Amino acid sequence: MAWEAFHWKKSQPLAEAYIAGAEQALPLFPHHFAREADWSRQAQQLSAHRGPSADRTALVEALGAYNERIGNAPQALEALAHLRHPDSLVVVGGQQAGLFGGPLLVLYKAVTLLQLAREWGERLERPVVPVFWIAGEDHDFDEVNHVAVLSSAQQIEKIKVEHPTGRRTSVSRLPINETTWNGALEALEMTLPDTEFKASLLDKLRACAEGAPTLSEAFGRWMAGLFGEYGLVLLDSDDPALRRVEAPFFAELIAQNPGLSEALSAGRSAVEAAGFTPQAEVAPDGANLFVFHAGQRLLLQRDGELFADKKQELRLTLDELLELATNSPDSLSNNVMTRPLMQQFLFPALATVLGPGEIAYWGLTGPAFERLGLPMPIIVPRLEFTLLEGTVHKHMNKYGLSLDDVLHRFDEKKRQWLDAQDTLRLPERFASVKTAFRAEYEPLVDSLAAINPGVKKLGETNLQKILEQIDFLAAKASDAHQTQFDAALRQLDRIKLTVLPLAKPQERVYNGCAYLNRYGNSWLQQLVEQRIPVDGQHRVYYL
Repeated sequence: MAWEAFHWKKSQPLAEAYIAGAEQALPLFPHHFAREADWSRQAQQLSAHRGPSADRTALVEALGAYNERIGNAPQALEALAHLRHPDSLVVVGGQQAGLFGGPLLVLYKAVTLLQLAREWGERLERPVVPVFWIAGEDHDFDEVNHVAVLSSAQQIEKIKVEHPTGRRTSVSRLPINETTWNGALEALEMTLPDTEFKASLLDKLRACAEGAPTLSEAFGRWMAGLFGEYGLVLLDSDDPALRRVEAPFFAELIAQNPGLSEALSAGRSAVEAAGFTPQAEVAPDGANLFVFHAGQRLLLQRDGELFADKKQELRLTLDELLELATNSPDSLSNNVMTRPLMQQFLFPALATVLGPGEIAYWGLTGPAFERLGLPMPIIVPRLEFTLLEGTVHKHMNKYGLSLDDVLHRFDEKKRQWLDAQDTLRLPERFASVKTAFRAEYEPLVDSLAAINPGVKKLGETNLQKILEQIDFLAAKASDAHQTQFDAALRQLDRIKLTVLPLAKPQERVYNGCAYLNRYGNSWLQQLVEQRIPVDGQHRVYYL
């Protein structure tokens, strides 16, 4: 497997500036992933940390029970055991629980975690545990209930499961029945072409879905099957056992809620002062916590001395909310602003692996980390890849297309290529014929008026019919000429659909199963096992 790196501008200006080490972005983050000294400094800070932190034994037991339930590999359980040691560190990152593993970028986050854990475990000579955070508490089911696959007919096929209840609650609390699973698996089977790997792939997916009560559970099993042997520890953020470990920090977030809001507002002001638009909304009265009530996940805000949801369906006093944190922590969950804080409470996180949008909203959280007495981890951009099949690469060479051409000027290059094939110069020649015919015929028609006005009118009608017939022949000739290049047009369209489907990076659209189906899992193993610099660059991998 060969690869080449290049710069693909990030969709978020703050992320782009941070990765590049731009002066205006750096004050928003206490460390930078490219400064080697910052890794040692963060490790030392974690060793000296005496602020809020989870009960390490209880955390390992909760994660151990979950990883055993999803069938994670012995290597992952062994890695988790290192977390009992006081000198152990963690690299953590995650994503929502997508159908059949979600888009390719999910796999690349896991690869980044494994790369970092190996590299910095060796450099620091301390155990570094890779932890994948499944955001099971998220309630945006429509964001995770589908996958996109490029079919053999060069159509982007969408496979999805419908919302089982319609209730706005966490994905980890939405039951998926056997009929729904079977329907999604049958749709995937019909879409994927037959290969030597197809039967095995579908068997593994069926095993993950069989008896899985939720999308999150099936996702956890799938990720464990792909990465467990490399020591990847998995976590469902809506796991009740984990909630009990988080209970003390929920109480802290509630008790310090006004101060937390002030800190987040300060973070927003700092982002704006640096010249960036805040990625996430920071409401002055936001509690930055959700509560599960009547089967739904409701975002809380402060209403005077009370905490209430937007529709005022639930109103709680400070004491009532603190009681929930103590006695029913599984009725609470974090929002996008408090999730980073809870993550650092749970783990001695050396670093966190993020996508561009996540980097942008983490830029708001620096003052909140400081307010809560937590060391902010090193922000590391996840690895980015475009998988380029040999046939597609060959076609790019055939048509003289670089990757930069495909990304930025594909339509122009396609048109130029087609124009160059028109050696007959059909449009030009038909236009010339029409001009010459008019020049000869129109004076003749005008002269007919001397004979009879009716004859002139007949001549004018005749002129238009002849011009229409010339246009008709020109169109037919153009269609016939275009048909000569149908195969070429299909090849050109396949290039665009591979690299930039739906005008988005490949990794944000396509599901990994299509590539596992075509090539097995050797390419994914190589991404894990081959040492790849985590440097913010985008890489093209030639399959």
